[in-house]
Amino acid sequence: MSQTLYASTLLAVPLAPLVGAALAGIFGTKFGGNWIGRRLTHTLTILGVLIAFILSASTLKSVVVDGARFNETLYTWMVVGGLKMEVGFLVDGLTAMMMCVVTFVSLMVHLYTIGYMDEDEGYNRFFAYISLFTFSMLMLVMSNNMLQLFFGWEAVGLVSYLLIGFWYNKPTAIFANMKAFLVNRVGDFGFILGIGLIAAFAGTLNYTEAFAKAADLSALTLPGTSWMLVTVICICLFIGAMGKSAQFPLHVWLPDSMEGPTPISALIHAATMVTAGIFMVARMSPLFELSDTALNFIMIIGSITALFMGFLGIIQNDIKRVVAYSTLSQLGYMTVALGASAYSVAVFHLMTHAFFKALLFLGAGSVIMGMHHNQDIRYMGGVRKYMPITWITSLLGSLALIGTPFFSGFYSKDSIIEAVHESHLAAAGFANFAVLAGVFVTAFYSFRMYFLVFHGKERYDQNPDAHHGHDDHHDDHGHDSHAPHESPWVVTVPLILLAIPSVVIGYMTIDPMLFGEFFKDAIFVDADKHHAMKDLAEAFHGPVAMALHAVSTAPFWLALAGVVVSWYMYLINPAVPAAIGRALCPLVVILENKYYMDWINENILARGARALGTGLWKVGDRTLIDGLFVNGSWKLVGMVSNWTRKLQTGFLYHYALVMILGIFLLMTYFVWLNK
Repeated sequence: MSQTLYASTLLAVPLAPLVGAALAGIFGTKFGGNWIGRRLTHTLTILGVLIAFILSASTLKSVVVDGARFNETLYTWMVVGGLKMEVGFLVDGLTAMMMCVVTFVSLMVHLYTIGYMDEDEGYNRFFAYISLFTFSMLMLVMSNNMLQLFFGWEAVGLVSYLLIGFWYNKPTAIFANMKAFLVNRVGDFGFILGIGLIAAFAGTLNYTEAFAKAADLSALTLPGTSWMLVTVICICLFIGAMGKSAQFPLHVWLPDSMEGPTPISALIHAATMVTAGIFMVARMSPLFELSDTALNFIMIIGSITALFMGFLGIIQNDIKRVVAYSTLSQLGYMTVALGASAYSVAVFHLMTHAFFKALLFLGAGSVIMGMHHNQDIRYMGGVRKYMPITWITSLLGSLALIGTPFFSGFYSKDSIIEAVHESHLAAAGFANFAVLAGVFVTAFYSFRMYFLVFHGKERYDQNPDAHHGHDDHHDDHGHDSHAPHESPWVVTVPLILLAIPSVVIGYMTIDPMLFGEFFKDAIFVDADKHHAMKDLAEAFHGPVAMALHAVSTAPFWLALAGVVVSWYMYLINPAVPAAIGRALCPLVVILENKYYMDWINENILARGARALGTGLWKVGDRTLIDGLFVNGSWKLVGMVSNWTRKLQTGFLYHYALVMILGIFLLMTYFVWLNK
């Protein structure tokens, strides 16, 4: 078998969605005169993503079966001194897996969008955006250098801004996309500092060359301090990941991104933007392994996000926001795994999560369509009999999310919990508590949503605002009845196709990904210092044994308890949640205000930044620079000039008198010196 990957084939993977995006964005919109209609627009963009998926799957086969690798520069943009700025691809197990996940989920979202955005006037523009989003993410994951990584990093941020604010006449959508853009700029500032430090001290932006100098970097300190340089680099890089992967406290943009259409919620939250930070840290594992301080920091941030964002999911009533806070919590789990040096486990959970979270988001969108764009789960109930395909696929996604044995989420989630348990880092104690408590919380809010939507008494006719949810830019797709209805096939087929890997992909891939050589040469772990993966390998006896053993472990019973408590509180005795809410009113207020993070950002950080900016403008710019240095200097020159010009009278006797006085003063001075 051939072990060669060709540059032309790899180049076609990101370029195919880019060509589709360009054709749809130029010729399918007012910008290019609307030359092509809706059918041709979605055909071109879907074809582009389909080509990318087929080529990605072929690449994955070559990497896994044939052992093929690719690491070459395709184009040199410029050389500054000895620093090369290039475009190139690095394809190994990590890259090939990400390529397949991104293109498959994107393909499902493209198909789903045909039905969901059917009567939206921005139909063609939306297809152009999501194809461009796919191109940006592929350039990010396929890069072999930090310049291209940063390009893809910023490109997904830009396109997410366009997609979150897709309905640009809607004030809440405009506020949400600006919020996402600004919060991500905070994280990106740290990210570019980390890249800059690598370029300055390693003299290269290429992954392979930088990692080869990792030992040298570990021996250096940041100039002027006693801090390890590699620790500063890793923390700066991780701050970038905190913004992109929505870790506390830079998580505030992600729930508000629900203002965009549901298909992009699935794409952002499942396979593209939010997973970029997890991928980046895994790719940079040779650097992160050198700093226990950075790993402890990562573990603490991930633990806070995993547990406390899960709490917020409990009190949400918007179906999309429940799933959004679930994404935040699961990203926290991935981050905790990164901190435990279980990079392969984090990426494994990234993959399984991509399938079942895309399924849950698209399932939520299907419910919204069937409920005539009501998004409040308090006014649903009994939807199961009206939407059987949406019901069963959503149930499968929920079971995968809570870590039900044999489902995909079980293998990745339980591996994270076990890796944290085996970690020796100082932060592992709190992290172990957080991920275990999070199991109960996840099961509780997931099945709270499931029971309120699909079971119990029908309440869909009690909401007077049923036609005014977040996605109120759509009409009822021709349905006049208030009863729910199943979605069209272009919506349900992607749900079925996503449900399959949500069930089986974990069982099929846990052995090669975590304990085989799938990530060989892609992820580096110092097993002597960080032995969590080594301990996991010793305890693993196959996926069946792992699932059977889970029945006797705490995570299984915590998840079961969460489901049972949710069932009792929302189906058997609905008065309990209200009573608990009254008893814990102060805590509920804190949760409803999202720990006051938005208030802190708006009233302390934003006002503080504005006050600082105003002070720098008024005192620094207007008073010191303009007033003292610029205006003050010309005024001083003017004053001196005005005084000295009076001495220039033009009369000879004045000049003679001045000369005589000058000679007299000089003589007096020298006589005084000689005394």
